[in-house]
Amino acid sequence: MTNSPTILVFDSGLGGLTVLREVVAARPDAHYVYVADDAFFPYGHHSEDEIIARVVPLMGELIGSHDPDLAVIACNTASTLVLSHLRAAYSLPFVGTVPAIKPACAQSKTRRVSVLGTKGTVKREYTKALIRDFAQGCEVTLVGSPELAALAEAELSGHPISDDAIRAELAPCFVGEEAGARTDTVVLACTHYPLLLDRLKKLAPWPVDWIDPAPAIARRVSDLLGAPTCAIAQSGAEMIFTSNRVHGLGATLTPFFGGRALA
Repeated sequence: MTNSPTILVFDSGLGGLTVLREVVAARPDAHYVYVADDAFFPYGHHSEDEIIARVVPLMGELIGSHDPDLAVIACNTASTLVLSHLRAAYSLPFVGTVPAIKPACAQSKTRRVSVLGTKGTVKREYTKALIRDFAQGCEVTLVGSPELAALAEAELSGHPISDDAIRAELAPCFVGEEAGARTDTVVLACTHYPLLLDRLKKLAPWPVDWIDPAPAIARRVSDLLGAPTCAIAQSGAEMIFTSNRVHGLGATLTPFFGGRALA
């Protein structure tokens, strides 16, 4: 166990589990601490200053408690706001989650891409700068979903979500009528959304490519940590809610942790 790196994965709720799943697959040698800041969820309901004031000191407390080797900010909203502040405040390596606009535009055949995120993420200057820098001539539609993250949380927690509720959040992503000139790529710019990917595919008015940044994040984490230094197949895992609630989701969460039993 002494050679196992500790990776802290942080999100406003359960969405970061979609990133965790990929990181665990890439680094089965690590010990994982997943922190859901559910006491402040959803971040989209708070101002930018409030999120910065919340996350920066909270991360300091978590670093002090868990001594991670690396932290993943598995939240687009937090990443676009606080990464620079975190890197200035702490010497720990941080890996963020930002809208995957560059790869989406690079692969789009129709040159029509939609970015589906929270209202905060799509209005942020950081996101607009990514479009300016990497759109490569694509028409990029920004879609700020007010409810999809909460719907994903609810479904993972066992509460049925109607097709109509999801369809209403999804509809603005689909632009154009003719097959060769309509949206063919949707960037999932909130880590909660891949939790609903099967539903999104089923309810989409036509097939598109869905871009999830989690595999790229996992590669970056593994590169920063370097080659595994031990042969432990499955180190430990912890799940923490800032509200101190008991999640009661053991069987549901275990697959995201690579089969590990949660402490």
